[in-house]
Amino acid sequence: MISVITGDIINSRSVVDQNLWLQPLKQALDFVTKDASRYEIFRGDSFQLEIEDAKTTFKKAIYIKACIKSIKGFDVRLAIGLGHKTYNAQGVSESNGPVYLNSGSMLDAMKQNKINLSLKSDIKNESSAYNFDTIFNLYFRFASIIMDNWTVNSAEAVKLLIETDYGNQKEIAKQIGINQDAVSKRLTRANIDEILELNNLYEKHITALTTKNLS
Repeated sequence: MISVITGDIINSRSVVDQNLWLQPLKQALDFVTKDASRYEIFRGDSFQLEIEDAKTTFKKAIYIKACIKSIKGFDVRLAIGLGHKTYNAQGVSESNGPVYLNSGSMLDAMKQNKINLSLKSDIKNESSAYNFDTIFNLYFRFASIIMDNWTVNSAEAVKLLIETDYGNQKEIAKQIGINQDAVSKRLTRANIDEILELNNLYEKHITALTTKNLS
């Protein structure tokens, strides 16, 4: 099982200079994958990213969100697809399989329902009491309420926190040009501890499901 994130930039057409969001998006995608052939930007303001290690998907979505939200007036819509790839091409736009269909169809539905973060998977649940998509889409809905309301300053702090691998806040403060206490306050306002706790839960579930499928 792999994952695909399909996204589009919100408010991209409100400015003449597209580089305001395009260059930060490219930098974000280059950060989350070392293989530039695993992502493409298309239709002007849309993009698609293939992720081989599915458990890292939500963390990468958080980072992309932080990068775009750190630009005043912009936001990003992110549709996560989980599943299998049936055709492997050199570029993501030519690859195919349920994972791509899941991500693309989810993004279309999100636009209609004005949702900025959601997922669709091929995960089959053995018990009706447990539905992976339903549960995590509820979690993501609450997480999106938080992240959609990040200020530029909070988003920048989250971005740097991930870039430094949750490193020393003093280093983040030095990069921004503020004191450590101000960094801590920005991260607290971003509810980063709760967002990262959700990421840990997501990783555990994906790891467990992947291990079960391999056994």
